[in-house]
Amino acid sequence: MMPIESILAFTLASVLLSLAPGPDNIFVLTQSALYGKKSGVLVTLGLCTGLVVHTTAVAVGVAAIFQTSVIAFTVLKVVGAMYLLYLAWQAFRASAQSLEASGSVVRSNGALYRRGIIMNITNPKVSIFFLAFLPQFASPEHGSLAVQIFLLGGIFILVALMIFCAIAFLAGALGDWLNSSPRAQIYLNRIAGTVFVLLALKLVTASAYGT
Repeated sequence: MMPIESILAFTLASVLLSLAPGPDNIFVLTQSALYGKKSGVLVTLGLCTGLVVHTTAVAVGVAAIFQTSVIAFTVLKVVGAMYLLYLAWQAFRASAQSLEASGSVVRSNGALYRRGIIMNITNPKVSIFFLAFLPQFASPEHGSLAVQIFLLGGIFILVALMIFCAIAFLAGALGDWLNSSPRAQIYLNRIAGTVFVLLALKLVTASAYGT
């Protein structure tokens, strides 16, 4: 059994990491501001589902492949960058419209959820981050390492879920204002598109050992 001190330290570190500006919380912020808090929550659920995949990968050692295989790392990050550029293209060509209609017709609940999953699992940096971060708080002295990794991953996912949902609700409060301001919608779509392009550039230029 892991000592409570290690669990508390890991939880605090997870809170700080989730609050730090990064691709995932920026993604939730822009989607919530554009399409409402419900959309942000659905994207958050997708992102957290992706974290389950990364946690499992670390627990079974698959993530180590991305540290040792340049080809595997490169392929996955290029796929992720292409998806982000696709989202940027959608954002740049979007016109002002009712956010309510936009959310229900253009982007279904399933589509928003899948968007979050794809955004997360196509970023190999997450697997490598988990591979470097989670084992620091695990020890063979406290039982099965795989069980400890799953426990730590679960804590991180729960923390991220709560913080990202809070971001979604705060950013979603912009929805009413955006519905009454077509020009603001267009500007925010362009900002979102720019963010997606920058995230794609950051991802495609990332190295397995850098930041």
